[in-house]
Amino acid sequence: MRIVVVSAGLSSPSSTRLFADRLAAATLEHVHAGTEVIELRELATEIAQHFVTGFPPARLAAALDAVAAADGLIAVTPVFAGSYSGLFKSFFDLIDKDSLTGKPVLLGATGGTARHSLVTEHALRPLFTYLRALVLPTAVYAASEDWGEEGLAQRIARAGAELARFAAPAAVPGPAAAPDVDTAAAIAPRSPTGAITSVDPADGFVTVPFEQRLAALRVP
Repeated sequence: MRIVVVSAGLSSPSSTRLFADRLAAATLEHVHAGTEVIELRELATEIAQHFVTGFPPARLAAALDAVAAADGLIAVTPVFAGSYSGLFKSFFDLIDKDSLTGKPVLLGATGGTARHSLVTEHALRPLFTYLRALVLPTAVYAASEDWGEEGLAQRIARAGAELARFAAPAAVPGPAAAPDVDTAAAIAPRSPTGAITSVDPADGFVTVPFEQRLAALRVP
């Protein structure tokens, strides 16, 4: 299992990258997985070249392949002018249209003020919904004043647990054991038409009239 983290922070060190690392750590508390971090700042030139030439340079191609192959994705962007950064959008504009279909994605954003806290719902969520990703219920925004606050830590923990749950391969159930006659009768199975049925050892399922069932419930 592999979790890929996409960070669109522009500075070094970057609060966006720090935030992405905390989201990844919260996920790994619940599932054993490898992680790969993609710093878009390091791919800015290659992203621009791809738009002009139509061919991704080697490093960018590897990053796009990593996102496509991930079991779960963490995508974090700084907020510019009330929305995701241009670099963040440019990278996901290059993603193959089917690469994110059904893939669980944890959304995160950082900004200087709480006024941008709805960016995850008004900008990020519609983008990844358009890409047919499985966008997790909890998206996390961190304003400058949120760092060190208990509320932010709780949201990070909740989001990480959600990603772990949706990204982990579902257990394949084994063949169900056939119930015995007494058990089958006790669970009151239904016929294909929806009628309540009972089990007769000789004849199998037979329809029992509702009035008869109701009468059996009467207190003597």
